[in-house]
Amino acid sequence: MSIKITLAGPRGKMGSEALQMIQDEPNFTLVACIDRKHDGKLMKDINTLPDLNVPIFTDPEECFKQISTDVLLDLTVPDVCYRHARLALMHNVRPVVGTTGFTDDELEQLKQLATEHQIGGIIAPNFATGAILMMKFAQLAAKFFPDVEIIEKHHDQKLDAPSGTAIKTSELIRQVREDKVQGHPDEYETIERARGANVDGLHIHSLRLPGLVAHQEVIFGSPGQTLSIKHDSLNRQSFMDGAKLAIHQVIELNELVYGLENIPYFNES
Repeated sequence: MSIKITLAGPRGKMGSEALQMIQDEPNFTLVACIDRKHDGKLMKDINTLPDLNVPIFTDPEECFKQISTDVLLDLTVPDVCYRHARLALMHNVRPVVGTTGFTDDELEQLKQLATEHQIGGIIAPNFATGAILMMKFAQLAAKFFPDVEIIEKHHDQKLDAPSGTAIKTSELIRQVREDKVQGHPDEYETIERARGANVDGLHIHSLRLPGLVAHQEVIFGSPGQTLSIKHDSLNRQSFMDGAKLAIHQVIELNELVYGLENIPYFNES
């Protein structure tokens, strides 16, 4: 069965990798692109895009009305991807979103829409399969090591901090860890936020530097020992295996799933 895909954000760095991944996968067919420029043109008309006879739309609703699509792969930015995902669900298109920054209210609305339409969707703060395993291993470790801090490092063009992966990791850890104030009870900051963000006593530190891509280390400590669980994405190709997996899996879902670690593939015994 061929899966018909509309890609949102084809000109971005992630979009470029996604275009190659879609072309390399025999069961995927790219049928349209959503882009803030070049409405009405074909991909082959744009010098920076592949020589494909694929239409480009600036209006996602118009795209979904005109083009028969199974899956929307959205690699854009938070201020537009919520609208894209919402419109996709309303037109019975399954959204696979690799963008962070959704509010709890937005996630809940999308989940309700997916339930109403009995259609699947996946929102993944991180598509790298190694990062998913890192989060699951960290959740397991937190049962035994309640003292933990997260250090996430990304390129200096990333807009949000902390990263969606760090937030998701902290959420998974909080499911198995009771609130705990770490460090000395009389600890204080001589410079504000020197200890990073504080989530129920768990500290998250964000670094932004040129040369980085996406990196996270979860460090646990107990008397006489430490445990570090680390993942590094060295280039954006690292996210494509997870994106490909999500597209295959979303076809089988009838609800919206937040976090790639919650799809059946990662939970089969």
